[in-house]
Amino acid sequence: MSIAVQPKIIIHGGAGSSLKSKGGVESVRQSLHKIVEEIYRLLLEGMSAPCAVVRGCQLLEDNPRFNAGTGSVLQSDGQIRMSAALMDGFSQRFSGVINVSRVKNPIELALALQSSPDRVLSDNGAANLLRELQVPDHDPLTELRLLEWIQERRGDFNKEMAGVVAERELVTESSAGRGTIGVVVLDQQGQLAVGTSTGGKGFERIGRVSDSAMPAGNYGTSHAAVSCTGIGEDIIDECLAARIVVRVTDGLTLPAAFDRSFTEAQQNQRDLGAIGIDQSGAIAWGKTSEVLLAAYHNGTEIGDTLEWDDGSLTGCV
Repeated sequence: MSIAVQPKIIIHGGAGSSLKSKGGVESVRQSLHKIVEEIYRLLLEGMSAPCAVVRGCQLLEDNPRFNAGTGSVLQSDGQIRMSAALMDGFSQRFSGVINVSRVKNPIELALALQSSPDRVLSDNGAANLLRELQVPDHDPLTELRLLEWIQERRGDFNKEMAGVVAERELVTESSAGRGTIGVVVLDQQGQLAVGTSTGGKGFERIGRVSDSAMPAGNYGTSHAAVSCTGIGEDIIDECLAARIVVRVTDGLTLPAAFDRSFTEAQQNQRDLGAIGIDQSGAIAWGKTSEVLLAAYHNGTEIGDTLEWDDGSLTGCV
């Protein structure tokens, strides 16, 4: 019989531009901490890592503050296309969907594909899967996202393209913009899992594929699991999630793997962030962007990275 280990969790709601208002920081913190608290309770009750990851992603996808599920940004043609992936570290099995529409929780499709011989489906294949699973039709569009798209079409929407929290004249409270959501979990059986979901970067070319549905942005084994956020093309160029996990597998500690990988990313002028957990329960995070919207439970208490600004590229507990 396996000896129960102390579960760990870290989640993110994106990375990018700064949270300038204190109200924005506290509002995001409340959202993230509430999700961490709920998932950690489920882990203590014995929930498996993959199930906990899916539940955490669902909660983040359902929060219109974040760019995934409900609240996803619109692409250049005014349509929403979402991508999500799940990786079970124990089985080392990756599954995901690319550019799926009309669904509330794309991560649920990634879960359904875990047992399929064809584990990554693009738009048409994902649409067929929706029908096969009889998933209810859902419109993830919010009024805020539509307003953003209209402003950008007019050319008067000022934003940083990678900004998770965009500053807008018409929006008084900071809310999510470009980015992803992600969840990494170590369960009581010592097993790791990771999930990542996104609405894309907004106004992109039709057919563009996000890093979230690739091992570059979402990867896990029995050694470590990592979820990335930021500019998808930068994450793909660094193959960031897989690179960090391979380095841990090859003998580096998780903090050392983050340090080396983010030093390289900064030298390459990338704009990105990542979170991760290893098999020992170490939790790490990193960013080259201004802010990383992440929160974690280290087995003792909840913490976050919202006001982490000590000049370092990475952190750990």
